Amino acid sequence: MPVKNYAAIDIGSNAVRLLIKSVSSSIQGKEDKFSKVLLLRVPLRLGFDVFEKKRISPEKEERMRRLMKAYRHLMKIYGVERYRACATSAMRDAENGKSIIKKIKKTTGINIEIIDGQEEAKMVYNNHMECREDRNGNYMYVDVGGGSTEVNFLVNGELVYSKSFNIGTVRILTGGVTEAAWQQMRDEIEENTRNYPVVNIIGSGGNINKLYRLIEKKDKKRKRIPVSSLQQIYDRLKILTPEARMDEYNLKPDRADVIVPASEIFLCLAEKLKSEYIYVPEIGLSDGIIDQLYAEDRGVEKLRS
Repeated sequence: MPVKNYAAIDIGSNAVRLLIKSVSSSIQGKEDKFSKVLLLRVPLRLGFDVFEKKRISPEKEERMRRLMKAYRHLMKIYGVERYRACATSAMRDAENGKSIIKKIKKTTGINIEIIDGQEEAKMVYNNHMECREDRNGNYMYVDVGGGSTEVNFLVNGELVYSKSFNIGTVRILTGGVTEAAWQQMRDEIEENTRNYPVVNIIGSGGNINKLYRLIEKKDKKRKRIPVSSLQQIYDRLKILTPEARMDEYNLKPDRADVIVPASEIFLCLAEKLKSEYIYVPEIGLSDGIIDQLYAEDRGVEKLRS
């Protein structure tokens, strides 16, 4: 059974992830099997530089260069045949983002692409390739990041609306989100879903995965949490300092501060969508990148056959 290893590097506003997956080609008539080989997450927190000062500091630039060098070596060790490195909101907004990418390419060999919000939203949607059970009904895929939130509206598996909003956890913490931006998101979501009485959410990102683990009242079989349960945990977290959240809920420092604004984004959208549940299938941009690489390879294989 042939096996091919793919890698995705997701350079976000809060953390930088390396995901490596192996894809086993199955016998004819059956789907290929995806297996997670490695997932690393390093909290570089680029957004705290960019959303306040518009630039990435020399210190974080050097840390990022070293991290890309380490990721390159890990991809070699695991025999990765294809990879893609994508930078999102923080790098899009950084005045020195493009120059940093050129330096990293020269010193590490890693080619980083700065993708726009629309492409990011579409790639998040692409990973429903591995979540086919979610195709029936009305769903809003919501990926909450440090600098932006990507939404994809699906009606019976068909993508009917996709958008990236500059509302993210780190951007909120640095004071970069105005009430006008919140209202624009509310209005646009309402406008594009007004003909659908109930739209449930499929959540993506590290924060909703952590919230799923923290919440006691949830449907483990279907991997979903009631919006009411999210509201309850949010009410408890909000009144605590980040240090108290770390102690009481065993959160890491780079999760303890962003988990509250992430909850606010999900609750805001749930209210507009009249959602009852948020499904948490543990998917994200990294999965979407690998799905895209896999689909491209499958397309080439079909052309050759």
